[in-house]
Amino acid sequence: MKRNIITLAITALMLSSCGIYTKYQPATTVPEDLFGAAETVSDTIHNIAKLNWRQLFVDPHLQSLIEQGLRNNTDLQSAHWRVEEARASLSAARLAYLPSFAFSPQGTVSSFDKGKAGQSYSLPITSSWEIDIFGRLTNANRRAKALYIQSQEYELAVKTQLIANLANTYYTLLMLDAQLAISEETEVKWKESVRVMQALKNAGQGNEAGLAQTEATYYSICTTVLDLKEQIRQAENSLCLMLGETPQFIRRGTLDGQVLPQDLSVGIPLQLLANRPDVRSSELALAQAFYTTNEARSAFYPSITLSGSAGWTNGVGEVVMNPSKLLLSAVGSLTQPLFNKGQNIARLKIAKAQQEEAKLSFTQTLLNAGAEVNNALKQNQTARDKSDLYRRQISSLQTAVTSTQLLMQHGNSTYLEVLTAQQTLLTAQLTQVSNRFQEIQGIINLYQALGGGREE
Repeated sequence: MKRNIITLAITALMLSSCGIYTKYQPATTVPEDLFGAAETVSDTIHNIAKLNWRQLFVDPHLQSLIEQGLRNNTDLQSAHWRVEEARASLSAARLAYLPSFAFSPQGTVSSFDKGKAGQSYSLPITSSWEIDIFGRLTNANRRAKALYIQSQEYELAVKTQLIANLANTYYTLLMLDAQLAISEETEVKWKESVRVMQALKNAGQGNEAGLAQTEATYYSICTTVLDLKEQIRQAENSLCLMLGETPQFIRRGTLDGQVLPQDLSVGIPLQLLANRPDVRSSELALAQAFYTTNEARSAFYPSITLSGSAGWTNGVGEVVMNPSKLLLSAVGSLTQPLFNKGQNIARLKIAKAQQEEAKLSFTQTLLNAGAEVNNALKQNQTARDKSDLYRRQISSLQTAVTSTQLLMQHGNSTYLEVLTAQQTLLTAQLTQVSNRFQEIQGIINLYQALGGGREE
């Protein structure tokens, strides 16, 4: 008995060294300087990703849209059902440890040489139980668990993507609203300019070329207004699709009224392993590949199955008797692969290759995450730096418009110069609005890149 115990212990140790029972060890390091030369001080306490999305997006209209999207978005609902599928697969993998039972009644009617027919029957309950000594069921269960957790991370990834898309589209709508207001105001001014140029021409103080140029600019502004209205409708429709709604008007605030955090601390790169759902999902895919490799290794070892049956029968050998008797049987079987070793070797090579692919994919996902953080930081910082320059530019252009108007009144300038100054001012104002959107979008992209939006 003691010898058998020692033999089993040595066998278990050898199998463990072969990797059949080893567990996947989660990553604890990330590439050095993953965020690049980040311009924001990094620490473990301050991290924009730790903010609840309601703390980041304080606009009540946007909050309402996000809440509706989290309830109705079809992609998010599909991700939830994917979690339920993985949960069922995990339950099936765990139940594989238990013996299986089946009720298989049988009946026979037989007659020899036209003699009286004999009827026999059996009412057995059969069972089968695979003893998981060599880790096949264990690795299948661990792989199913990794798949289940991965499906949860996928659902979180869909959720964070949805929040970011809703916010980006909402702020796009606000940007278009602001540009439309500027363009419509300018359209009114240029319509008046066309009237003035026509009056000057009639009075002999203007010419046909100046009038034609003014009219052309006015028509260009009119087409810009129509384009902006179309883009607004498209943005509203995009929001409705994400909300699971038919096309309709979207209630919203104004771009000038938006308040977002100015402190954009990014934390430390290592936090991406816990915060970003796609990084977590990629690592769990690597864990699944790891357990698939272990499972392929276990195929080289025998499988041990215990089976048996218990029930009632009135057939014993060639004799039919009544009343029925109790029938018991028990069988133990050991199946050792002999002629499929080549197939098992091929499966193991495939599993190892897939594991290496998953490892490279995980590394690339980390690198992509680091680049996204750096890009978002640079986008926001550049927009902030431009903001003051645009403010000064517009102030100068407003002064230029006023000055040319005064000069025209004293005969030192033409009305075309006034119109040119106004056109330049319009372009700068539209660009300033676009830059404000770029600044906000940088914050949203950074929030998503760091894994923000996981919590309700």
